[in-house]
This record gives sequence, structure tokens and C-alpha cells, in this order.
Amino acid sequence: MKPTPHLEKLNATLANDKLPGADRPRIEAAIERYRNWIAAMSKVDGPPDVALPALVSHLDEYKRVVDLDLIFDSPEDFLYRQKGQLKLDNSIIEEFLPWLLAPPVCTDLPNHFTTGPTTCYSAIYFEGSMRDERPGAGIKLRTKDQDFAISRRLFIRASHNVDFSKSASLEANIGYVATEIKTNLDKTMFQEACATARDLRMAVPGARYFLMCEWLDMTPVSTAPTDIEEVLILRKGKRLAANVRKNFSSYAGRLEVRDNFDEHLRAHPFRPEVFKRWLDHIVALLTDEDPIEDDVLNNGYF
Repeated sequence: MKPTPHLEKLNATLANDKLPGADRPRIEAAIERYRNWIAAMSKVDGPPDVALPALVSHLDEYKRVVDLDLIFDSPEDFLYRQKGQLKLDNSIIEEFLPWLLAPPVCTDLPNHFTTGPTTCYSAIYFEGSMRDERPGAGIKLRTKDQDFAISRRLFIRASHNVDFSKSASLEANIGYVATEIKTNLDKTMFQEACATARDLRMAVPGARYFLMCEWLDMTPVSTAPTDIEEVLILRKGKRLAANVRKNFSSYAGRLEVRDNFDEHLRAHPFRPEVFKRWLDHIVALLTDEDPIEDDVLNNGYF
């Protein structure tokens, strides 16, 4: 069962007391379009090089419906001004990524991994002291919400006793691949992602951290000195200029520049090759094997 974070955001918005009355039927219509989107992706078949572009095409079509028809064209300003809180737009990609890690696109991911938004382990610490007799020395876990992760459930038990009597038990998700998703990537977001990637790699040294964005809103910098594996720009485009975006906060302003926004979306669709690059990184991790001593000695390196 694939996670449905976007559907949850749609339902939460519909149940929001602050939702203007004019937007209620528009959210209901969006939920119906969501069901059609899922049904269309469920019918995609064929080899990976056919299935992946087809899925991305369905993503592009549905994302445009939400971005333009639902949010941008709303006669009220609530949906646009509350985008960051409602997360109707960026939760679409969160829901989409697991489709690329399932047949017919990918058949390599073992069943014991889960994919989608989750909370992952980031550190372990102990609250106990010399006078504290709590089980497991007061073991605690620190966690971090990930927009998308390939993770596996882990159960931890700690005790001062060799037979594990008077123990404390905890559960966690170990994230092996994490992907943070941004609509517009600016320098501040990039720096925050660098810190998150560092924390992840310290907690799970074999993990990989990717940063995805629709639009670039900064001067590109090298990821080499960071713990970010790669930054992926899904639309291969930059954000609209500030002199256009300043009109977006009001309905009248949006009407004035609607053609500009529509043309920008059409000129920069989601690119299948960028999603494939992300997927190729993951498949490479799945096929990595521990070095064999005889091979290492024959080659002279590892």
C-alpha cells in the first residue's frame, strides 16, 4: 500500500474551518481529479523506459491542475497565501516518488523497505544519571521528519543486565535514502539541507541524502564539500522573476499575470530524465556489494 500524503492534505484542507466557502467545491473537485490521477498511474504498464515517462506525464498534468486551476485561479486568496501551511502542492511529489520505486519502473527494492514520508532515526542518547535506576539508562531516540525516505523498521532494547531484564524498548525507522522536496530552492534552504544531510550521515553513515526542487532560486554551488548526494532540479528551470511573483498574493494580481504563469509551467514540465537520475542512484545503492578480498588483491584497490 503506497502512502497518500497528498490526499491527506486535501482532506485536511476540506475540513479546515478557515477554508472559504467558494473554495469548498473546488477542493471537492480536486479530490475527484486526484482519484483520476491515481487511476491513470495505476494503468501504466510496459518496460521501465516507457513506464517512467508515462508516470511523469501524469504527474505533470495533475500538478498543473493543482497549481493553476485550484490554487492560482481561486477567487479567494486563502489557498495561495496558505500554501506553506496547507502543503497541497509539494505533497504531490511526496506521494509520487514511491510510484517510481515499484513495478513496472523498479523491481529491485526488497519488500522489507518502506517508501514515502516518514520520521527517521537521527540520534540516540541516555537521560540516566549515576543515581538514576530507570531501565535502559533512560534511553531515548531523536528523530527527524523526512519528506521521502527509503527506510526499514528497527527495534532497540537496552538494559544494564546481560539477560536484558529490566530493559527499555524503542522503535525507529532507519532511513537509508532521504529526499527533501522543495518547490523553490534558495540559498537558505540549501544551507539548512546541508545541516540535515550531515545529521543523517552521522546517524547512518551509509545513508544518502538528496535535495529535490521544482525551481531553482539561487546561484548553483558545488555539493562536493557537503553531505548532500545531489541536488535535482525537476523542471530544469528557474523561478519566475520577482516583478511577476509580486502579483500572486491577490486574485486581481493573479488574473493579470495568469498567462505568464501558465506559459512558465508549460515551458518547464517535469523532466523524466531527472527522476531517472534519482532512481539510478538508488538502484546503484541496491546493487552495491561488499568487496571480495581476492578481487581487491587482484585489482590492488578497494
